[in-house]
Amino acid sequence: MNSAEASEPEQPRTESLSRPNNLLSDWRIAALVLIALWSVIYMVGLSTPALLDDADTVHAEAAREMVLRHDWVTLYANGVRYLEKAPLMYWSVATSYTLFGVNEWSTRFPLMLGVLAMILATYGLGRWAFGSEGGFDSGLVLATALGPYLFTRFLIPDVLVGLWLTLTFWLFLKSLEETTPSRWVCWGLAAVCALNVMTKGLIGLVFPAGAIGLYLLLTGNLKHLFKLRLFSSALVFLAIAAPWHILAARANPAQGQVRGFLWFYFVNEHFLRFLNKRVPRDYDTVPLLLFWALLIVWLVPWSVFVPQGLLEVPRRWRDFHSQMSRRQRANLLFLLWSLVIVGFFSFSTRQEYYTIPAIPGMALLVGGWLARERTSAAVSPERRSGRISSAALLAIGVIIAIAGFALLSFSKAPPPGIDLSDLLKKHPQDYALSFGHILDLTPQAMGAFRVPLLGFSLALLLGALANWILRRRGRAGAGNAALAAMMVVVLACVHSAFAIFSPILSSKDLALAIQQYCRPGDVIVVVGKYENASALNFYTGVPLRSLREPAGNMWYGSRFPDAPRVFETQASFTALWSGPQRVFLWAEEENPGQLRGLAFYEVARRGGKIIFTNQPLAASGPG
Repeated sequence: MNSAEASEPEQPRTESLSRPNNLLSDWRIAALVLIALWSVIYMVGLSTPALLDDADTVHAEAAREMVLRHDWVTLYANGVRYLEKAPLMYWSVATSYTLFGVNEWSTRFPLMLGVLAMILATYGLGRWAFGSEGGFDSGLVLATALGPYLFTRFLIPDVLVGLWLTLTFWLFLKSLEETTPSRWVCWGLAAVCALNVMTKGLIGLVFPAGAIGLYLLLTGNLKHLFKLRLFSSALVFLAIAAPWHILAARANPAQGQVRGFLWFYFVNEHFLRFLNKRVPRDYDTVPLLLFWALLIVWLVPWSVFVPQGLLEVPRRWRDFHSQMSRRQRANLLFLLWSLVIVGFFSFSTRQEYYTIPAIPGMALLVGGWLARERTSAAVSPERRSGRISSAALLAIGVIIAIAGFALLSFSKAPPPGIDLSDLLKKHPQDYALSFGHILDLTPQAMGAFRVPLLGFSLALLLGALANWILRRRGRAGAGNAALAAMMVVVLACVHSAFAIFSPILSSKDLALAIQQYCRPGDVIVVVGKYENASALNFYTGVPLRSLREPAGNMWYGSRFPDAPRVFETQASFTALWSGPQRVFLWAEEENPGQLRGLAFYEVARRGGKIIFTNQPLAASGPG
């Protein structure tokens, strides 16, 4: 593995490829298979469930208001400047709204196209680095991995960051094979870095620079930087990335005591967030060891092959770059790709999904090894190693299936009509984490998930068993297909469970209840932060007011002189509630203290959330 190899992807050493693999060596067939797999996993059920409170509908609302305001420079959410984020994802969703209308399907569609592009880019890079089998296996791993699916259930841009990184590193690897890198390679490299900056800020430049710089340093090839046409490439980068930043700064200057866009976006949202000093500090962080482990978890079920993928990385680096094969250079860069991302957030605040942009690199490491396994002799170390990993996966599958069947035996289907929230035990201290609400589940609540739990357990057990049997019979490619089929069912069960749980995470049903009575000029107030009930804003189109101290996503934008009223005090709320306007109040308590001593009427309740109003419903009737 560490000796010099030919610069082209290595060919099978002892066995010829089976006929299915020969078919997949045609890039058109391989791409169609991956597109079909993406369609089944990501596109089926795109309209369900409802969009969630917090990031999902905050980001969707920003795109909706972009269309309404015809302002594609300054993001607004709830009528307030929302200056935290780079615009590219919002532009794509706003374009989708313009073409297809505002709904769940059109909200998610651009992100799903990003997933497809990332899968195909991973396939293309893997095919270039490892050959047709390695490319297909890399795309297969990414298309069926757990993490990318989970973190496209709500609207965040991290998958798009993974797409741009894949293209960036492909172009860089191509530049290493050219004595004088071409203009199109260098300018393409600059362009995709700029698109990454337009997707998620400065990390779109930090991650590529970190991985590429570390690669060149380790291989003793720093002089390659000067071959990348730095001056003209910088102009290309600035031509793409600079205009929006300049326009946003001009549209949002400092006003009185309020610092403008440049301070808030670059200083507060980049540097101070990295240092865990962002204002306001209203977020949590994942424990470090768990954060590292999640990089492997998000690659399930292919995680069991990660050790073999890591062994593909060459051990000799310094002054060896000219002797490295294409495969070796690629594997070294893929490892650094992941290490830079994990290392960066190890010194900063972090959420579970921050490692998602590293998943394509891990998929390539694993996919390259899977192809080597399939093209090795039956008695080779690769085949033996694959059988060991398949046995480990089977053991894990058996344990999880036993636990799932045990839960099924102990749980009972909830009575008809019962609200799932009544069966949960709340842990609000964990809700700053993406999956904090999962900790609310109780054995009684698991009864609502009997069907997806049964499907998940059976699919995991049977898929792991089939993979183990097929690999023992020397059919590694068929074993991979069994794992892919398993994940189609597993992810379908995840989607079903998510739909069942979604009323806990979304206020859509309450928004529909409000719409029956809402008239122009009515007011909606949230007990807590705006983002706790942001689905009300998205689905009703009515701006929300927050009954709490200024904090959260609305805090900074609300300080601009032209900002609408966002925050209420108890005194102002009491006066509003007693006035002539109809007021709706979103709360999570049966008898919220904010209504103590005031007359109120219940409109609806769902998912542990309740809507109250200050006027009898019969007074106006449906509006």
